[in-house]
Amino acid sequence: MTSHPLTNLSALDGRYRSKLEAMAELTSELALMRYRVRVECAWFEHLAGCARIAELPALDAEAGAALQAIADDFGLTDGQRIKDFEATTNHDVKAVEYFVKERLSAIAGLAEHGEFVHFACTSEDINNLSYGLMIKDSRELILDLMDDVIGGIDQLADQSVNTPMLSRTHGQAASPTTLGKELRNFAARLQRQRDQLKQVTLLGKMNGAVGNFNAHTVAYPDVDWPEESAMFVASLGLTCNTMTTQIEPHDYMAEVFHALIRFNQVLLDFARDVWSYIAIDYFSQRKVEGETGSSTMPHKVNPIDFENSEGNLGIANALLEHMASKLQVSRWQRDLSDSTVLRNIGSALGHCALAYQAANRGMQRLEINDQVMARDLDQSWEVLAEAVQTVMRKHGMTEPYERLKAATRGRQLDAVLFSEILQELQLPDAAVTALQHLRPAEYTGLAALLAKSKP
Repeated sequence: MTSHPLTNLSALDGRYRSKLEAMAELTSELALMRYRVRVECAWFEHLAGCARIAELPALDAEAGAALQAIADDFGLTDGQRIKDFEATTNHDVKAVEYFVKERLSAIAGLAEHGEFVHFACTSEDINNLSYGLMIKDSRELILDLMDDVIGGIDQLADQSVNTPMLSRTHGQAASPTTLGKELRNFAARLQRQRDQLKQVTLLGKMNGAVGNFNAHTVAYPDVDWPEESAMFVASLGLTCNTMTTQIEPHDYMAEVFHALIRFNQVLLDFARDVWSYIAIDYFSQRKVEGETGSSTMPHKVNPIDFENSEGNLGIANALLEHMASKLQVSRWQRDLSDSTVLRNIGSALGHCALAYQAANRGMQRLEINDQVMARDLDQSWEVLAEAVQTVMRKHGMTEPYERLKAATRGRQLDAVLFSEILQELQLPDAAVTALQHLRPAEYTGLAALLAKSKP
Protein backbone atom coordinates (compact mmCIF):
# COMPACT_ATOMS: atom_id res chain seq x y z
CA MET A 1 0.00 0.00 0.00
CA THR A 2 1.36 3.43 -0.92
CA SER A 3 2.29 5.55 2.10
CA HIS A 4 -0.28 8.27 2.70
CA PRO A 5 -1.50 10.07 5.87
CA LEU A 6 -4.81 8.24 5.47
CA THR A 7 -3.12 4.82 5.50
CA ASN A 8 -0.74 5.33 8.42
CA LEU A 9 -1.21 3.07 11.41
CA SER A 10 -0.48 5.81 13.95
CA ALA A 11 -2.64 8.91 14.31
CA LEU A 12 0.54 10.83 15.06
CA ASP A 13 1.86 10.16 11.55
CA GLY A 14 -1.58 10.35 9.98
CA ARG A 15 -4.22 12.75 11.22
CA TYR A 16 -1.93 14.82 13.43
CA ARG A 17 1.30 14.84 11.43
CA SER A 18 0.98 18.50 10.38
CA LYS A 19 1.05 19.52 14.04
CA LEU A 20 4.11 17.41 14.84
CA GLU A 21 6.69 18.19 12.16
CA ALA A 22 9.07 19.77 14.67
CA MET A 23 8.80 16.76 16.97
CA ALA A 24 9.26 14.31 14.09
CA GLU A 25 12.44 16.13 13.12
CA LEU A 26 13.86 15.19 16.54
CA THR A 27 12.36 11.79 17.36
CA SER A 28 11.73 9.87 14.12
CA GLU A 29 13.82 6.89 13.07
CA LEU A 30 15.65 9.17 10.64
CA ALA A 31 16.40 11.52 13.55
CA LEU A 32 17.75 8.61 15.61
CA MET A 33 20.00 7.64 12.70
CA ARG A 34 21.23 11.23 12.46
CA TYR A 35 22.08 11.30 16.17
CA ARG A 36 23.89 7.96 15.87
CA VAL A 37 25.94 9.21 12.93
CA ARG A 38 26.74 12.36 14.88
CA VAL A 39 28.00 10.34 17.86
CA GLU A 40 30.08 8.00 15.69
CA CYS A 41 31.72 10.93 13.89
CA ALA A 42 32.27 12.84 17.13
CA TRP A 43 33.92 9.80 18.77
CA PHE A 44 36.24 9.36 15.79
CA GLU A 45 37.19 13.03 15.99
CA HIS A 46 37.73 12.81 19.74
CA LEU A 47 40.04 9.82 19.38
CA ALA A 48 42.00 11.67 16.68
CA GLY A 49 42.59 14.43 19.19
CA CYS A 50 44.02 12.05 21.79
CA ALA A 51 47.83 12.38 21.69
CA ARG A 52 48.44 8.87 23.06
CA ILE A 53 46.63 7.25 20.10
CA ALA A 54 49.47 7.63 17.61
CA GLU A 55 47.86 5.46 14.94
CA LEU A 56 45.09 8.00 14.41
CA PRO A 57 46.56 11.42 13.60
CA ALA A 58 44.83 14.65 14.50
CA LEU A 59 42.45 15.92 11.82
CA ASP A 60 43.40 18.92 9.76
CA ALA A 61 40.76 21.58 9.09
CA GLU A 62 39.69 20.08 5.77
CA ALA A 63 39.31 16.54 7.09
CA GLY A 64 37.53 17.79 10.19
CA ALA A 65 35.03 19.75 8.10
CA ALA A 66 34.42 16.76 5.83
CA LEU A 67 33.83 14.50 8.85
CA GLN A 68 31.46 17.04 10.38
CA ALA A 69 29.53 17.24 7.13
CA ILE A 70 28.68 13.53 7.31
CA ALA A 71 26.52 14.31 10.33
CA ASP A 72 25.43 17.84 9.45
CA ASP A 73 24.26 16.98 5.93
CA PHE A 74 22.60 13.71 6.89
CA GLY A 75 19.31 13.28 5.06
CA LEU A 76 16.72 10.84 3.81
CA THR A 77 18.99 9.30 1.17
CA ASP A 78 21.60 8.62 3.86
CA GLY A 79 18.96 7.06 6.07
CA GLN A 80 17.95 4.74 3.27
CA ARG A 81 21.60 3.76 2.78
CA ILE A 82 21.73 2.75 6.45
CA LYS A 83 18.57 0.69 5.96
CA ASP A 84 20.28 -1.03 3.04
CA PHE A 85 23.17 -2.00 5.31
CA GLU A 86 20.74 -3.12 8.01
CA ALA A 87 19.04 -5.47 5.56
CA THR A 88 22.26 -7.47 5.67
CA THR A 89 23.50 -6.85 9.23
CA ASN A 90 20.11 -7.15 10.93
CA HIS A 91 21.68 -4.73 13.42
CA ASP A 92 20.75 -1.07 13.29
CA VAL A 93 23.86 0.36 14.98
CA LYS A 94 26.28 -1.82 13.00
CA ALA A 95 24.58 -0.50 9.89
CA VAL A 96 25.36 3.05 11.04
CA GLU A 97 28.99 2.08 11.60
CA TYR A 98 29.26 0.71 8.05
CA PHE A 99 27.62 3.84 6.66
CA VAL A 100 30.10 6.13 8.43
CA LYS A 101 33.02 3.99 7.30
CA GLU A 102 31.77 4.14 3.73
CA ARG A 103 31.50 7.92 3.84
CA LEU A 104 34.87 8.18 5.58
CA SER A 105 36.53 6.19 2.80
CA ALA A 106 35.87 9.08 0.43
CA ILE A 107 37.69 11.65 2.61
CA ALA A 108 41.35 12.19 1.74
CA GLY A 109 43.65 11.04 4.51
CA LEU A 110 40.96 9.26 6.51
CA ALA A 111 40.18 6.22 4.39
CA GLU A 112 42.96 4.17 5.95
CA HIS A 113 41.72 4.95 9.44
CA GLY A 114 38.19 3.61 9.01
CA GLU A 115 38.55 0.97 11.74
CA PHE A 116 38.70 3.74 14.33
CA VAL A 117 35.02 4.28 13.61
CA HIS A 118 33.15 2.62 16.48
CA PHE A 119 36.52 1.96 18.19
CA ALA A 120 36.09 -0.02 21.45
CA CYS A 121 32.38 0.71 21.35
CA THR A 122 29.43 -1.44 22.13
CA SER A 123 26.28 -0.44 20.29
CA GLU A 124 24.87 0.89 23.55
CA ASP A 125 27.69 3.45 23.72
CA ILE A 126 26.31 4.96 20.54
CA ASN A 127 22.67 4.35 21.38
CA ASN A 128 22.56 5.83 24.87
CA LEU A 129 24.27 9.02 23.72
CA SER A 130 22.00 9.28 20.68
CA TYR A 131 18.88 8.95 22.81
CA GLY A 132 20.38 11.38 25.30
CA LEU A 133 20.79 13.94 22.53
CA MET A 134 17.27 13.21 21.30
CA ILE A 135 15.84 13.84 24.77
CA LYS A 136 18.03 16.93 25.19
CA ASP A 137 16.76 18.54 21.99
CA SER A 138 13.18 17.34 22.42
CA ARG A 139 13.09 18.68 25.97
CA GLU A 140 13.76 22.18 24.64
CA LEU A 141 10.82 21.86 22.25
CA ILE A 142 8.59 20.51 25.01
CA LEU A 143 9.66 23.26 27.42
CA ASP A 144 8.69 25.89 24.84
CA LEU A 145 5.26 24.30 24.47
CA MET A 146 4.89 24.14 28.25
CA ASP A 147 5.77 27.83 28.46
CA ASP A 148 3.03 28.56 25.93
CA VAL A 149 0.51 26.72 28.10
CA ILE A 150 1.59 28.45 31.30
CA GLY A 151 1.65 31.81 29.52
CA GLY A 152 -1.87 31.25 28.21
CA ILE A 153 -3.19 30.45 31.69
CA ASP A 154 -1.37 33.46 33.15
CA GLN A 155 -2.94 35.70 30.52
CA LEU A 156 -6.42 34.50 31.44
CA ALA A 157 -5.57 34.94 35.12
CA ASP A 158 -4.42 38.52 34.51
CA GLN A 159 -7.79 39.28 32.93
CA SER A 160 -9.74 37.88 35.86
CA VAL A 161 -7.71 38.74 38.96
CA ASN A 162 -10.67 40.62 40.47
CA THR A 163 -13.49 38.56 38.96
CA PRO A 164 -15.41 37.02 41.89
CA MET A 165 -16.53 33.44 41.45
CA LEU A 166 -18.36 30.89 43.52
CA SER A 167 -16.09 28.09 44.65
CA ARG A 168 -17.33 24.54 44.53
CA THR A 169 -15.97 22.02 46.98
CA HIS A 170 -17.43 18.52 46.61
CA GLY A 171 -19.46 20.07 43.78
CA GLN A 172 -21.35 22.26 46.27
CA ALA A 173 -21.38 26.03 46.73
CA ALA A 174 -18.42 27.11 48.88
CA SER A 175 -16.57 30.25 49.98
CA PRO A 176 -16.09 32.58 47.00
CA THR A 177 -12.78 33.06 45.23
CA THR A 178 -11.72 34.90 42.09
CA LEU A 179 -11.35 33.28 38.72
CA GLY A 180 -7.85 34.73 38.45
CA LYS A 181 -6.79 33.08 41.69
CA GLU A 182 -7.99 29.66 40.55
CA LEU A 183 -6.23 30.01 37.21
CA ARG A 184 -3.03 31.19 38.88
CA ASN A 185 -3.07 28.07 41.02
CA PHE A 186 -2.76 25.97 37.87
CA ALA A 187 -0.06 28.19 36.38
CA ALA A 188 2.02 27.90 39.56
CA ARG A 189 1.64 24.13 39.71
CA LEU A 190 2.57 23.72 36.06
CA GLN A 191 5.55 26.04 36.43
CA ARG A 192 6.93 23.93 39.26
CA GLN A 193 6.78 20.74 37.21
CA ARG A 194 8.17 22.50 34.15
CA ASP A 195 11.14 23.70 36.18
CA GLN A 196 11.77 20.22 37.55
CA LEU A 197 11.82 18.82 34.02
CA LYS A 198 14.36 21.47 33.05
CA GLN A 199 16.58 20.57 36.01
CA VAL A 200 16.88 16.84 35.26
CA THR A 201 20.53 16.00 34.52
CA LEU A 202 20.80 14.14 31.22
CA LEU A 203 23.38 11.36 31.43
CA GLY A 204 25.46 9.39 28.98
CA LYS A 205 28.22 6.80 28.97
CA MET A 206 31.05 5.78 26.65
CA ASN A 207 32.81 2.92 28.44
CA GLY A 208 32.53 -0.24 26.37
CA ALA A 209 30.90 -3.64 26.50
CA VAL A 210 30.13 -3.85 30.22
CA GLY A 211 31.14 -0.41 31.41
CA ASN A 212 34.72 -1.23 32.42
CA PHE A 213 36.81 0.02 29.46
CA ASN A 214 38.00 -3.56 28.94
CA ALA A 215 38.97 -3.30 25.27
CA HIS A 216 40.16 0.28 25.63
CA THR A 217 42.80 -0.55 28.22
CA VAL A 218 44.14 -3.54 26.29
CA ALA A 219 44.65 -1.48 23.14
CA TYR A 220 45.90 1.72 24.84
CA PRO A 221 46.78 1.11 28.50
CA ASP A 222 48.39 4.54 28.88
CA VAL A 223 45.24 6.50 28.03
CA ASP A 224 43.15 7.79 30.93
CA TRP A 225 39.95 6.37 29.53
CA PRO A 226 37.57 7.51 32.29
CA GLU A 227 38.78 11.08 31.73
CA GLU A 228 38.52 10.78 27.94
CA SER A 229 35.05 9.31 28.28
CA ALA A 230 33.89 12.11 30.57
CA MET A 231 35.34 14.76 28.24
CA PHE A 232 33.65 13.22 25.23
CA VAL A 233 30.22 12.89 26.85
CA ALA A 234 30.48 16.48 28.09
CA SER A 235 31.35 17.66 24.58
CA LEU A 236 27.93 16.42 23.48
CA GLY A 237 26.20 18.48 26.16
CA LEU A 238 25.47 15.51 28.42
CA THR A 239 26.80 14.53 31.86
CA CYS A 240 28.98 11.43 32.10
CA ASN A 241 27.63 8.52 34.12
CA THR A 242 30.74 6.67 35.32
CA MET A 243 28.93 3.77 36.96
CA THR A 244 27.13 1.59 34.41
CA THR A 245 26.87 -1.94 33.03
CA GLN A 246 26.74 -2.33 29.26
CA ILE A 247 23.88 0.15 29.28
CA GLU A 248 23.43 3.56 30.79
CA PRO A 249 20.72 2.50 33.25
CA HIS A 250 18.09 5.02 32.10
CA ASP A 251 17.33 6.30 35.59
CA TYR A 252 17.53 9.89 34.36
CA MET A 253 15.02 9.02 31.64
CA ALA A 254 12.60 7.90 34.33
CA GLU A 255 13.12 11.28 36.02
CA VAL A 256 12.33 13.07 32.75
CA PHE A 257 9.25 10.96 32.10
CA HIS A 258 7.95 11.31 35.65
CA ALA A 259 8.31 15.10 35.46
CA LEU A 260 6.31 15.02 32.24
CA ILE A 261 3.68 12.81 33.86
CA ARG A 262 3.25 15.25 36.74
CA PHE A 263 2.99 18.24 34.40
CA ASN A 264 0.45 16.35 32.31
CA GLN A 265 -1.65 15.42 35.32
CA VAL A 266 -1.84 19.07 36.42
CA LEU A 267 -2.78 20.10 32.88
CA LEU A 268 -5.40 17.35 32.77
CA ASP A 269 -6.83 18.74 36.02
CA PHE A 270 -6.93 22.19 34.40
CA ALA A 271 -8.59 20.88 31.22
CA ARG A 272 -11.33 19.15 33.20
CA ASP A 273 -11.98 22.20 35.36
CA VAL A 274 -12.22 24.51 32.36
CA TRP A 275 -14.49 21.99 30.62
CA SER A 276 -16.74 22.09 33.69
CA TYR A 277 -16.70 25.90 33.83
CA ILE A 278 -17.75 25.94 30.16
CA ALA A 279 -20.57 23.55 31.04
CA ILE A 280 -21.97 26.00 33.62
CA ASP A 281 -21.38 29.03 31.36
CA TYR A 282 -18.58 30.61 33.38
CA PHE A 283 -16.71 30.52 30.08
CA SER A 284 -18.15 30.73 26.60
CA GLN A 285 -16.23 29.84 23.45
CA ARG A 286 -15.72 32.07 20.44
CA LYS A 287 -17.36 30.62 17.37
CA VAL A 288 -15.19 29.58 14.43
CA GLU A 289 -16.79 30.29 11.08
CA GLY A 290 -17.72 27.07 9.30
CA GLU A 291 -17.00 24.85 12.29
CA THR A 292 -19.55 22.20 13.29
CA GLY A 293 -20.14 21.43 16.95
CA SER A 294 -22.55 18.54 16.54
CA SER A 295 -23.58 16.59 13.45
CA THR A 296 -27.22 16.77 14.57
CA MET A 297 -27.55 19.71 17.01
CA PRO A 298 -26.69 22.91 15.12
CA HIS A 299 -26.54 25.15 18.20
CA LYS A 300 -23.58 23.45 19.88
CA VAL A 301 -20.07 24.85 20.39
CA ASN A 302 -18.32 21.91 22.02
CA PRO A 303 -15.16 22.20 24.19
CA ILE A 304 -13.34 19.87 21.80
CA ASP A 305 -9.87 21.33 22.35
CA PHE A 306 -9.92 20.59 26.08
CA GLU A 307 -11.33 17.12 25.39
CA ASN A 308 -8.61 16.53 22.81
CA SER A 309 -6.01 17.70 25.30
CA GLU A 310 -7.36 15.39 27.99
CA GLY A 311 -7.34 12.38 25.68
CA ASN A 312 -3.78 12.96 24.48
CA LEU A 313 -2.56 13.53 28.03
CA GLY A 314 -3.95 10.14 28.99
CA ILE A 315 -2.22 8.35 26.12
CA ALA A 316 1.04 10.21 26.76
CA ASN A 317 1.04 9.31 30.44
CA ALA A 318 0.28 5.65 29.75
CA LEU A 319 3.36 5.50 27.52
CA LEU A 320 5.51 7.59 29.85
CA GLU A 321 4.50 5.52 32.88
CA HIS A 322 5.45 2.30 31.16
CA MET A 323 8.75 3.67 29.88
CA ALA A 324 9.69 5.12 33.25
CA SER A 325 9.16 1.78 35.01
CA LYS A 326 10.43 -0.51 32.26
CA LEU A 327 13.63 1.31 31.32
CA GLN A 328 15.12 1.14 34.81
CA VAL A 329 15.11 -2.67 34.66
CA SER A 330 17.57 -4.75 32.63
CA ARG A 331 18.66 -8.34 33.26
CA TRP A 332 22.24 -8.68 34.49
CA GLN A 333 24.62 -6.51 32.46
CA ARG A 334 22.22 -6.01 29.54
CA ASP A 335 19.13 -7.26 27.79
CA LEU A 336 17.47 -5.81 24.72
CA SER A 337 13.96 -5.30 26.06
CA ASP A 338 14.59 -1.56 26.29
CA SER A 339 15.19 -1.21 22.55
CA THR A 340 11.60 -1.28 21.31
CA VAL A 341 10.47 0.80 24.30
CA LEU A 342 12.96 3.57 23.57
CA ARG A 343 11.64 3.79 20.03
CA ASN A 344 8.37 5.09 21.49
CA ILE A 345 9.86 8.23 23.01
CA GLY A 346 8.65 10.17 20.00
CA SER A 347 5.14 8.78 20.39
CA ALA A 348 4.93 9.80 24.04
CA LEU A 349 6.34 13.26 23.38
CA GLY A 350 4.12 13.59 20.31
CA HIS A 351 1.00 13.06 22.40
CA CYS A 352 2.35 15.57 24.94
CA ALA A 353 2.85 18.13 22.17
CA LEU A 354 -0.65 17.56 20.80
CA ALA A 355 -2.14 17.97 24.28
CA TYR A 356 -0.30 21.23 24.93
CA GLN A 357 -1.25 22.64 21.54
CA ALA A 358 -4.90 21.69 22.06
CA ALA A 359 -5.00 23.33 25.49
CA ASN A 360 -3.60 26.51 23.98
CA ARG A 361 -6.17 26.50 21.17
CA GLY A 362 -8.91 26.03 23.70
CA MET A 363 -7.73 28.90 25.86
CA GLN A 364 -7.56 31.24 22.88
CA ARG A 365 -11.29 30.69 22.31
CA LEU A 366 -12.40 31.35 25.88
CA GLU A 367 -14.47 34.35 26.90
CA ILE A 368 -15.15 35.06 30.57
CA ASN A 369 -18.84 35.31 31.54
CA ASP A 370 -18.53 37.44 34.66
CA GLN A 371 -22.28 38.16 34.68
CA VAL A 372 -23.07 34.45 35.03
CA MET A 373 -20.60 34.19 37.90
CA ALA A 374 -22.15 37.25 39.56
CA ARG A 375 -25.63 35.72 39.24
CA ASP A 376 -24.52 32.48 40.90
CA LEU A 377 -22.93 34.40 43.75
CA ASP A 378 -26.07 36.46 44.29
CA GLN A 379 -28.09 33.25 44.58
CA SER A 380 -25.74 31.72 47.16
CA TRP A 381 -25.82 33.86 50.29
CA GLU A 382 -25.45 30.72 52.39
CA VAL A 383 -21.71 30.81 51.69
CA LEU A 384 -21.48 33.71 54.14
CA ALA A 385 -22.29 31.33 57.00
CA GLU A 386 -18.57 30.70 57.38
CA ALA A 387 -17.93 34.40 57.94
CA VAL A 388 -20.76 34.73 60.44
CA GLN A 389 -19.77 31.77 62.61
CA THR A 390 -16.15 32.97 62.62
CA VAL A 391 -17.22 36.45 63.86
CA MET A 392 -19.33 34.75 66.51
CA ARG A 393 -16.22 32.88 67.69
CA LYS A 394 -14.39 36.19 67.90
CA HIS A 395 -17.06 37.54 70.24
CA GLY A 396 -17.05 34.46 72.45
CA MET A 397 -20.55 33.34 71.57
CA THR A 398 -21.47 29.74 72.32
CA GLU A 399 -21.70 27.03 69.67
CA PRO A 400 -21.38 29.35 66.67
CA TYR A 401 -20.71 26.60 64.15
CA GLU A 402 -23.56 24.46 65.36
CA ARG A 403 -26.02 27.36 65.33
CA LEU A 404 -25.08 28.37 61.79
CA LYS A 405 -25.24 24.75 60.69
CA ALA A 406 -28.79 24.47 61.99
CA ALA A 407 -29.77 27.73 60.31
CA THR A 408 -28.17 27.23 56.89
CA ARG A 409 -27.28 23.62 56.10
CA GLY A 410 -28.96 22.48 52.90
CA ARG A 411 -30.68 25.84 52.42
CA GLN A 412 -30.22 28.34 49.61
CA LEU A 413 -30.30 31.82 51.10
CA ASP A 414 -30.95 35.19 49.58
CA ALA A 415 -30.21 38.65 51.02
CA VAL A 416 -33.48 38.76 52.98
CA LEU A 417 -33.08 35.37 54.63
CA PHE A 418 -29.45 36.12 55.43
CA SER A 419 -30.44 39.37 57.17
CA GLU A 420 -33.13 37.58 59.17
CA ILE A 421 -30.67 34.96 60.37
CA LEU A 422 -28.25 37.68 61.46
CA GLN A 423 -30.92 39.27 63.61
CA GLU A 424 -31.84 35.93 65.20
CA LEU A 425 -28.26 35.21 66.26
CA GLN A 426 -28.15 38.23 68.62
CA LEU A 427 -24.65 39.32 67.60
CA PRO A 428 -23.23 42.58 68.94
CA ASP A 429 -24.66 45.57 67.02
CA ALA A 430 -21.31 46.50 65.44
CA ALA A 431 -20.82 42.96 64.16
CA VAL A 432 -24.36 42.82 62.74
CA THR A 433 -23.83 46.12 60.94
CA ALA A 434 -20.56 44.94 59.38
CA LEU A 435 -21.98 41.58 58.31
CA GLN A 436 -25.12 43.16 56.82
CA HIS A 437 -22.92 45.02 54.38
CA LEU A 438 -21.14 41.84 53.31
CA ARG A 439 -22.04 40.37 49.92
CA PRO A 440 -21.02 36.99 48.46
CA ALA A 441 -19.16 38.74 45.62
CA GLU A 442 -17.11 40.66 48.20
CA TYR A 443 -16.31 37.66 50.37
CA THR A 444 -13.19 36.63 48.48
CA GLY A 445 -10.56 37.15 51.16
CA LEU A 446 -7.13 37.78 49.68
CA ALA A 447 -7.85 35.92 46.45
CA ALA A 448 -7.18 38.94 44.23
CA LEU A 449 -3.95 39.75 46.05
CA LEU A 450 -2.78 36.14 45.75
CA ALA A 451 -3.69 36.08 42.07
CA LYS A 452 -1.51 39.14 41.44
CA SER A 453 1.54 37.58 43.07
CA LYS A 454 2.93 35.32 40.37
CA PRO A 455 5.35 32.73 41.81
